[in-house]
Amino acid sequence: MTESQTDCPMTTRPQRQHEWLQQLAGRWTYESECIMAPGQPPMKATGVEEARTFGELWVIMETTITMEDGAEMRMNLTIGYDPGREQFVGSCACSPMAHLWVYDSSEWDESGNTLTLFTEGPSMNPDAAGAMAKYKDVIALKGKDEREMSSHMLGDDGQWQHFSTVTYRRKAGSN
Repeated sequence: MTESQTDCPMTTRPQRQHEWLQQLAGRWTYESECIMAPGQPPMKATGVEEARTFGELWVIMETTITMEDGAEMRMNLTIGYDPGREQFVGSCACSPMAHLWVYDSSEWDESGNTLTLFTEGPSMNPDAAGAMAKYKDVIALKGKDEREMSSHMLGDDGQWQHFSTVTYRRKAGSN
C-alpha cells in the first residue's frame, strides 16, 4: 500500500481479525452431511473449494459441491472484518437459491479459533413456508490444514438446531 493510500479516509489497515481470515486461503476438499428433514438420513456431498485473499481484508471462497445423486451446485462465500462495527461481515450465494445470505453480526473466539456468523434466510421448517428464520454458521479451525463449518437454525423454542456439518481439508501444497 502506498503512503497516499494509507492517508485515504476510506482505507482500512489490516487488523488481527483480517490476519486470522488469511489462514482460510488455499485449496480444500469438502465433505458434508446435511439433515434435510427429521427422521431422514443425512444428505451427503463432496467437493472442492478455492479460497483466496482479496487484498489483505477479505477472503473469497468458491466451492463446487457434488451431491450424492451427481448433481452439482456452487457456493460463493465472502468474509471480511469491519473494524468500525467490530464485526465480521460477509455474504453467501448458492447457485440453486435466489436468497443472498448476508452475515451482519458475529462472535469471535480468537483463543478457540472459532468464528460464528449470523444471518437470516428462508425457514427450512416445512410448516413455515415463506417465513424467515435466524441462522448461524460456525467456522472452527481444527489445525492448519483442517476446518469445520456447522450450520444451525434457531427453532421456535429458542434453541439452535444443528442441521449441517462440513469438513474441509487443505490440499497438499496449497497454503
